[in-house]
Amino acid sequence: MTRLRSSIHALVVGTAVLSAPVALSTVMVTPAHALFGFGDIVFDPSNYAENVLQAARALEQINNQIQSLQNEAQMLINQARNLASLPYSSLQQLQQSVQRTQQLLGQAQRIAFDVQQVDQIFSQQYSNMDLSMSDQQLVELARERWGNTVGALQDAMRVQAGVVGNIETQRAELSALVGESQGATGALQAAQAGNQILAVQAQQLADLTALLAANGRADALAAAEQAAAAEQGREQRRRFLEPGPGYQPGNARMFRGGN
Repeated sequence: MTRLRSSIHALVVGTAVLSAPVALSTVMVTPAHALFGFGDIVFDPSNYAENVLQAARALEQINNQIQSLQNEAQMLINQARNLASLPYSSLQQLQQSVQRTQQLLGQAQRIAFDVQQVDQIFSQQYSNMDLSMSDQQLVELARERWGNTVGALQDAMRVQAGVVGNIETQRAELSALVGESQGATGALQAAQAGNQILAVQAQQLADLTALLAANGRADALAAAEQAAAAEQGREQRRRFLEPGPGYQPGNARMFRGGN
């Protein structure tokens, strides 16, 4: 029995010894897929290379996403700049200039810039004069017309002075708006600066309109006065040249007293 066990053990040992070179040769002929172990740690070069490649691809994707987010952020910044309002406004100064001009027009003497009042006064003092009035009444009416003309000339000069006074305000506003336009950070600010410059130009046109209206009013009243004066002069000349009743003889007493 003992001998049988010894023979079996010898056979197993011999088989292990003969099979060992074959196993080692198998490991050595496949180095690309070899597994190197250090204790409990096993290193696979093929798996490591695949992991490095995947990590590089993931890093590239992250970089692309970061670049995309940066582009979107810059786009949002540009949009915010384009939507930013202009911090400067000339509306109050322009409104004050327009109000000053309107006040001067509203202070028109004798004949205001009102259609009904113009029609009424012209009907009474210019177009439909009552030539049957006395000479004294005609003279008073002529004085009224002269006063209208002088008042209109004074009104025109006041409007001229007001318009000239607005020039400095307009110059300052244009200078400020041009500076704001050049320093605009977005499309909205540039557009708002341009709109305000147009508003200043519109205010200048309003002043010019008021000036033309005041001057035209003065010229019209002067022409109307001349026409009315000519008509009244013809009537007064007719009255002066009209024959009177002539001389009527009567009794005259030169000395008083005595028989």
